[in-house]
Amino acid sequence: MRSGVTIGQAAAFVGVTVKTVRHYHKLGLVAEPGRDSSGYRRYGSGELLQLVQVRTLATAGVPLAEIGPMLDADAARFGAALADAERQLTERIDELVARRDTLRRLADGDRALLPDRACAILDRMPGLGFSPDHVAAQREALVLARALVPQGFDGFLTQLEHGLDDPEYIDLAKRGWAAETWEPDDPRIEELATAMADHYLANPALLGDHASLQAWRKASAQYKLINNHREDQAPVAARLTTLTEARLRSAGVPVPHR
Repeated sequence: MRSGVTIGQAAAFVGVTVKTVRHYHKLGLVAEPGRDSSGYRRYGSGELLQLVQVRTLATAGVPLAEIGPMLDADAARFGAALADAERQLTERIDELVARRDTLRRLADGDRALLPDRACAILDRMPGLGFSPDHVAAQREALVLARALVPQGFDGFLTQLEHGLDDPEYIDLAKRGWAAETWEPDDPRIEELATAMADHYLANPALLGDHASLQAWRKASAQYKLINNHREDQAPVAARLTTLTEARLRSAGVPVPHR
């Protein structure tokens, strides 16, 4: 009679299920032991050692398809394979951590779609007197800008940061938001557009650097989508933007056409 333990006992000793042991056999990772006179397979120390090795590598994150070659390798190749498995596992950990952080930020709506720098801009706005609706509109614009014109996104953030440090810009932005209650043909719209364009021209940092302007100019279709995403809710704002941009273009600023 062959000495050893049954498959159930072997699985329990090693800390896996009988189904897992059979799967290891099927993949050729652990040799199937011979049967005793009663027809039962008996697992000796050799098979148990193989089971422990396979289970340890699998628990460490090594794919089963890679375990067989590792077990057959010499010491140097085994060490190199372990190092590669560790690298892959580290990459998976980093990916999982990033996913966890995204899930945590989902509790704050669209902020899961924005980097911390953009969120800091949004956090500043209520304290500067911007209404919740205005902040929400800016959040939507940031989300769209990051997705549609990623090469111009950092420049866009820089423009906003300069704007929030500029009291006159803040006043003009608030007046622009308040103008949405005006009639579309209100003469104050043209006056406000002129004031906005003049302030931009007097403060070039508010327009963005050359690289940012070029990125937006090359993405005119995306610019139109971002600029018009609330047009149905705010036709006056659309006209105000159009007039302001026209004045900037006449002054030589390469603003994309909507």
